[in-house]
Amino acid sequence: MGELIRFNNVKKTYNIGEKSFNALDGVDFGINKGEFVVILGPSGAGKSTLLNLLGGMDKATSGEIVIGGETISNYNDSELTDYRAENIGFIFQFYNILPTLTVLENVELINDIVKNPKSAKQILKEVGLEKHYNKFPNQLSGGEQQRVSIARAIAKNPLLLLCDEPTGALDSKTGVEVLKLLKKQCDSNNGENTVIIVTHNSLIAEVADRVIKLKNGKVESNQINENPKKIEEVNW
Repeated sequence: MGELIRFNNVKKTYNIGEKSFNALDGVDFGINKGEFVVILGPSGAGKSTLLNLLGGMDKATSGEIVIGGETISNYNDSELTDYRAENIGFIFQFYNILPTLTVLENVELINDIVKNPKSAKQILKEVGLEKHYNKFPNQLSGGEQQRVSIARAIAKNPLLLLCDEPTGALDSKTGVEVLKLLKKQCDSNNGENTVIIVTHNSLIAEVADRVIKLKNGKVESNQINENPKKIEEVNW
C-alpha cells in the first residue's frame, strides 16, 4: 500500500496569555494506507493534538498535512467539516454514545452524515451486538458500549479510524476484545481502513504495524514493526 498520510514540518502553537507553547514542534512522518498504527508518548507529548489535526478538528499553525493526496492543512472550516464527515471515524475512551437512543439508533445516526454508510445491523452483528439492537446504553457493560462506539465509527466506512485511548476505561480482557475488532478493520477490508491508536500503553505497540513515539511535541521515532505479535500473544 502507498503512503496515505504525510506531515511536513507541522507545528501547532497555543498562546497562553503573553506566552506561546508548541504542542507540536516541527513534526515530520508518513503512514501507509492499511496500517495499524500506534502513537505512543507520555502526557503532554502532543498525542491528542496530533489526533485532532489528523481528524480535522483543529488546524496546524504551520506546515503541511496531506491525507490521501489532499492537503487538508489548506482547508477552510466548511471543507474540514466535509472531510471529517466523509473520511474519519472517531473512537474515544469514554464512548460518546447517546443515552436516549438504542444501540441500533446510535449507529444509524451515521446514515444522516455520510453518503455511503454500511448497514448498521450488519456492523453490529460483526461486533457481537446483534442481540442488543433495542437496548439503551445504560443496559450495556462498558465493553459493549465501546463496541457500539466502534460500530458507529466503522459504519461510516471511513478512510481513517482515529482512536484516543480506546481501551483506557476497560479491563484488560475487554480491552483485548476491542483491540481485536480494531485490528480486524485493517486485516479484513483489503487495506481500505487505516487505524491509528493514540495511547500511553506500550503493550499495544507490540501488535502494531508502525509505532510512532512522540516526546515534547516532536517525533522521537517512527518505526515499522517487522514482526508484530498477534493480540493474544501479548502478556496483557
